[in-house]
Amino acid sequence: MSTIELVEIAGVVLVALLALLAGGVWIGISLLICGFIAMLFVPGIPVGAVLATNSWSGGASWSLAALPLFVWMGEILFRTRLSEEMFRGLAPWLGWLPGRLMHVNVIGCGLFGSISGSSAATTAMIAKIALPELKKRGYDEMVSLGSLAGAGTLGILIPPSITMVVYAVAANVSIIQIFLAGFLPSAIVMVLYSGYIIVWSLLNPDKQPPAPSKMSLREKLKESANLIPVTLLIVLVFATLILGWATATECAAWGVLGSLAIAAWSRTLTMKAFWDSVMGATRLTCMIMLILTGAGFMSIAMGYTGIPNALAAWVDSFNLSPYALIAVLTVMYILLGAALDGLSMIVLTTVVVLPMIQQAGFDLVWFGIFLVLIVEMAEVSPPVGFNLFVLQTMSGRDSLTVARASLPFFFLLVATVAIITVFPEIVMVLPKMAFPG
Repeated sequence: MSTIELVEIAGVVLVALLALLAGGVWIGISLLICGFIAMLFVPGIPVGAVLATNSWSGGASWSLAALPLFVWMGEILFRTRLSEEMFRGLAPWLGWLPGRLMHVNVIGCGLFGSISGSSAATTAMIAKIALPELKKRGYDEMVSLGSLAGAGTLGILIPPSITMVVYAVAANVSIIQIFLAGFLPSAIVMVLYSGYIIVWSLLNPDKQPPAPSKMSLREKLKESANLIPVTLLIVLVFATLILGWATATECAAWGVLGSLAIAAWSRTLTMKAFWDSVMGATRLTCMIMLILTGAGFMSIAMGYTGIPNALAAWVDSFNLSPYALIAVLTVMYILLGAALDGLSMIVLTTVVVLPMIQQAGFDLVWFGIFLVLIVEMAEVSPPVGFNLFVLQTMSGRDSLTVARASLPFFFLLVATVAIITVFPEIVMVLPKMAFPG
């Protein structure tokens, strides 16, 4: 197909997606329909067989087995009031910081992202716990939603990360080096997010709940006693994963078992709460899996059209300087993120893009972190930002509202990309320390 034809196909698919979403069609169904539309431009493809294969391979993925378990863990913490106790325990220690409990979104997503390795699981679990508590305490809904959408992406930046593993395999680089390279950029993202919350809080003091009364150290410790069981659970799951004693899926299973044990010990686990947690996790997991199926099918359809490869080849034809190349690739991947999920973006473009990166003098480990950050941007940019879909379902707000709330955090990710581009040693210092050769 010619470049003009490919642009026309991309335009038709994007307009169709926007029209379906505006018409209130379910997100997963909208993505499936757009995949069918893209397939119409590629004759000779058995659409039914492709859809069946994609649905089975996506749903049967072992890495996704952790998703419903982590979602169920969040439901248990939410249904048994353990989440409320966790917020009560954190409140006395965050009272001095502008923004107070909104920082729990960033801290919670950072901690849980290191366990789950999934943006969807991180966003879903922390949102289930945090959104009702923040709303009940009178915190601004837009900043609560935006910080959750942005911080939820830490699930794919903080190791271990499925996205990092896929890139390492595609680029033939060390998985351990990619993992090590992700720690400092993820810390920068968390600092920028918390910094934004602090600045916003100082500029908008009237949009925050009244400051809590001052408490003595003894009173703070007494309130935080409720925090100990959940903290121990998170630390135990995290340590088990880091020490290599269990995989992410096994950690999720231990997390569910630990949540049930703590809820039973605290006498908040009733039969109704248990059943509600099971049904809530089932509904949310089905919603996420339908979106994943739709996104996967649309990604395959776009791959058949050849649009991602054509776009990468078009960028290569300009023979740009290194920094100009990074700027153009950033725009290109953000555009691709409007139609493809993160893994598909990596798989479909690395063959063409990696030689360009090596020729420009960039390290492939560094480029892996750059690419993960771009995928994070795609997670919070409409119309196919996956974190936006998750939060739209969980908050009951429309997609435009959630997208507007996440916009400042999208630009903070852009700032992070600029920082690691100007100072690449931020990314490379830990891999070089571990592998000096």
